Amino acid sequence: MTTRLALALAASLGLSMPAYAQDPAPAATEAARAANPFFAESPLPLHYPQFDRIKDSDFAPAFDAGMAAQLKEVDAIADNPEPATFDNTILAMEKSGQVLNRAQTVFFSLVGADTNPVREKLRSDYSGKFAAHGDAIALNGKLFARVASLYAERDSLGLDAEGVRLVERYHTDFVRGGAKLSDADKAKLKAMNSELAALGTKFSQNVLADVNASAVVIDEVKQLDGFTPEQIATAAEAAKARKLEGKYVITLLNTTGQPPESQLTDRATRQKLHEASVARGSHGGEFDNREIISKIMKLRADRAKLLGYPNHAAYVLEDETAKTPQAVNDMLGKLAPAAVANAKREAADLQAMIKSEGGDFELAPWDWAFYTEKVRTAKYNFDESQLKPYLELNNVLENGVFYAANQLYGLSFKKRTDLPLYHPDTATYDVFDADGQQLAIFIVDMYARDSKRGGAWMNSYVSQSGLTGYKPVVANHLNIPKPPAGKPTLLTWDEVTTAFHEFGHALHGMFSNVKYPYFTGTSVPRDFVEYPSQVNEMWADWPAILKNYAKHHETGAPMPQELLDKVVAASKFNQGFATTEYLGAAMLDQRWHQISADQVPDAAGVMAFEAAAQKADGTDYAPVPPRYRTPYFSHIMGGYSAGYYAYIWSEVLDANSVEWFKNNGGLTRANGDHFRKTLLSQGGSQDALQLFRNFAGHEPKIEPLLKKRGLVADTPEAGAGSK
Repeated sequence: MTTRLALALAASLGLSMPAYAQDPAPAATEAARAANPFFAESPLPLHYPQFDRIKDSDFAPAFDAGMAAQLKEVDAIADNPEPATFDNTILAMEKSGQVLNRAQTVFFSLVGADTNPVREKLRSDYSGKFAAHGDAIALNGKLFARVASLYAERDSLGLDAEGVRLVERYHTDFVRGGAKLSDADKAKLKAMNSELAALGTKFSQNVLADVNASAVVIDEVKQLDGFTPEQIATAAEAAKARKLEGKYVITLLNTTGQPPESQLTDRATRQKLHEASVARGSHGGEFDNREIISKIMKLRADRAKLLGYPNHAAYVLEDETAKTPQAVNDMLGKLAPAAVANAKREAADLQAMIKSEGGDFELAPWDWAFYTEKVRTAKYNFDESQLKPYLELNNVLENGVFYAANQLYGLSFKKRTDLPLYHPDTATYDVFDADGQQLAIFIVDMYARDSKRGGAWMNSYVSQSGLTGYKPVVANHLNIPKPPAGKPTLLTWDEVTTAFHEFGHALHGMFSNVKYPYFTGTSVPRDFVEYPSQVNEMWADWPAILKNYAKHHETGAPMPQELLDKVVAASKFNQGFATTEYLGAAMLDQRWHQISADQVPDAAGVMAFEAAAQKADGTDYAPVPPRYRTPYFSHIMGGYSAGYYAYIWSEVLDANSVEWFKNNGGLTRANGDHFRKTLLSQGGSQDALQLFRNFAGHEPKIEPLLKKRGLVADTPEAGAGSK
């Protein structure tokens, strides 16, 4: 997997590398090696990172020595006078780059979860170096020749199916990384990759800086009417931290919509919050991303052309389950008209609510969430404020997320306090399999902070492999606002669903049972990786699970059955909005990546391009802006370029799987074990769609998704969680 990811650097600029392999880097003194925790495997359980020993000053020496060592290893493989064999070529690459992988894994994990100026400077300084390092491997002609010779003979090497697939994947990665280009074109590719790496780093740094700089300052507490006392106290503390005593600050999330919009009664405050959100990255100043966007899109288009593809989307999608831009366009194009029509029907209900209260204004984006809660209350006789006392964080995690995993898979969890933490807000758990053997270590990082990027995600610090004998160390990250000291963390329903979703990714990593590191855990196509996590969302409102964790944080009283029933019913509410805002972003991603370099606008034309794309796609419905606008659309400037469609593409498989579970008895060990054996444990060792067929016993059907998303007439409100 190490070299596979180095190749991915050259091809798609994914810069996160997990730790594998055996041999230490030679180019360091013994004293430096002893002092630097990356020069040897961690002695902690399951090779858990030594966060208490890791200093920012350790990264650069480990990067430099690690790259030098891996290039030496790669040269030895390429220059080996013996004929290429699976062991001396493919497995040798799988085992290369130990020091670099350890350092990069921790570094990029921390840059996402707890960055600082030193780490951001390292990120900028090394982005081009890492791209060049990946190119040095991907474009090594002698190395590719050895891989190509094995590929030609792959069926006669005496390998099992996983070994044959490994040879095929290495060959594909080399070709997609530019191995067949002329020397002149390889030089062009290297320059493009280096520039793209630097631009991508700057974009993400701008997004984080701007989301902090754009926090909304409120002068008077009456403008926060609708907030709970705890939320007001949090806003006051945020203002104090910015030396704005006596004022209040509402911090932003990276999505277009901001959760406080559902509570704030003051329309002007909601408008101010919304306008601050959508202006990010396009309002001028040091964090403006429009010029970076223009440059990235042109470079991606030029690189795709150099590699023989009509556009960047065609390059990306060839290696996904979708295969072609047309397949993605066809699916999204079928969904969009029905989604927007549903959103407009929902908007009519919201406008009626505004009118019934004496409002004489037209529904605007900053009104949607607020009046949705009013309509929800009227329709289902409850709102989010009734739910939150029953959704305390630790209860949701331990008696909800963990309990579901116990009932389905027999897992058990034990919190431990002896392992070092990279931030005091995190926690660690040992995870035990049904037979009592340790399966993994799980890191939980739930709270938002200025040093943490937006959104929710899972990452692996150590990944499973039969070759290395490693067991997983995985982490989940959310961005839940931290309450004042001594106050409980009470979640929204969306945050509960997100916790279940991310743990689905964690299970995919923890259940991995493959031989080769290349295939470990979530190493599957982008438009498949969200599928297992979406399936895990179904247990959030499964009656037996919900009853186990939905208990009042003060009294311990269970959520009343009447309210439980309303949660289930209301989870099918507002899907026109949810689908439309998602499709607006997913189709915008495709528009950007299905054009040639000469069609890319300059910085001044970026927002006009976005508006024209939405109009052409039929998603330009003013009250429902896209979930992400281009200047802060971090997904598509990173690993999800031309791939944001993956959530709904995966949801086809998810909806089929939810139907399978329900038809086969629901929450049972037999069902969980079947899902684990046929799919969750297989990583990328088989074709992704074949894994689905192995589990479900049939080809994917779109009808369950149409019902779930409310896109068929007989289920006008069907649907579930968001991303």
